[in-house]
Amino acid sequence: MSADLTPFSCRYTPQVPELLSKLNCSLAISTYQAGKVIFISPRDENYLVQLPRSFNKPMGIALKNEQMAIACADEVIQFSNAPQLAMHYPKSPGKYDALYMPRLTYHSGGLDIHDINFGNDGLYAVNTLFSCIVKMDGHYNYIPVWKPKFITELVSEDRCHLNGMAMEEGKPRFATCFSQGNSHQSWRPTVTESGCLIDIVSNEIVLENLGMPHSPRLFNGKLYVLLSATGELIQVDVAQKKYEVVTRIDGFLRGMAYHRDYLFVATSKLRENSSTFGKLQFAHKANEAAIVLVHLPTGSIAGKITYLNSVDEIYDLQVLPEKLRPNIMNTMSPEYKMGVTTPDNNYWARPQAEKP
Repeated sequence: MSADLTPFSCRYTPQVPELLSKLNCSLAISTYQAGKVIFISPRDENYLVQLPRSFNKPMGIALKNEQMAIACADEVIQFSNAPQLAMHYPKSPGKYDALYMPRLTYHSGGLDIHDINFGNDGLYAVNTLFSCIVKMDGHYNYIPVWKPKFITELVSEDRCHLNGMAMEEGKPRFATCFSQGNSHQSWRPTVTESGCLIDIVSNEIVLENLGMPHSPRLFNGKLYVLLSATGELIQVDVAQKKYEVVTRIDGFLRGMAYHRDYLFVATSKLRENSSTFGKLQFAHKANEAAIVLVHLPTGSIAGKITYLNSVDEIYDLQVLPEKLRPNIMNTMSPEYKMGVTTPDNNYWARPQAEKP
């Protein structure tokens, strides 16, 4: 790779900026490997612009209206969009049309949270370490709400590598995991062939013998899942317990979002030094981190964004609709403390002079 490349350099097919502009949206990705949440926006119909922001091993990203939540190494941070603050952002007034400000932090501890989603009654998360789906709570590290029927007890053993969660009408409905094992990391020996999709309501297995399923999502009443080990985007017929392949994408698929006939699917580069993934048969195909745009009605590839450096692994991907230049504040820099919002007013405080 050229030493002249700036951090987070990427290339993209010519139609991507134009498409994002017409869809009137930006993208958000999490990369725990790089420790960043990155917003990708169309600068115009020819160029993209990125905003990387540091977080401690970010994984799942949840969106609901003007709220966002990000699962990090040992906490979940909840944000609220403050468009008035965005307009007057001190470093670049008039540049941003959205600004996600941190408003609440759940000190969860090291639960290895993967997918997260806003529900009707709170924030739900996949607690991978304890093999269950939980609600985030201000009194406890977590409140368990569901576990697979083959998991006999909630212990910190990552027994089945529960990772994905699809919501329906504000409640968890489907989950994915790598195996039906019930002992410490029992998914590892059969990782590419023992995955399953579970109906949370009935607690029954819908599909099994899947290749590393991730990112189950319900879009317009249809269930989609990514099979990371085979590079397949599938649509599931839950009643018949079968699926069809929508399209195949070379690479390790993980992270998916939908907006106006388009699916945005993320791919990751496999870690060559990983004892679990490094020697898999499809490793030679998983050689880049990218975002692939799929036109869902036809299953055709409509465009692609490929990272040239800095980003090797992407966990989650979300679409930020009606936002063409969003910003986000982390809690690592004191800058976020200067933005003040109330029900009636929004303003940036002036830095206080140091006391003599």
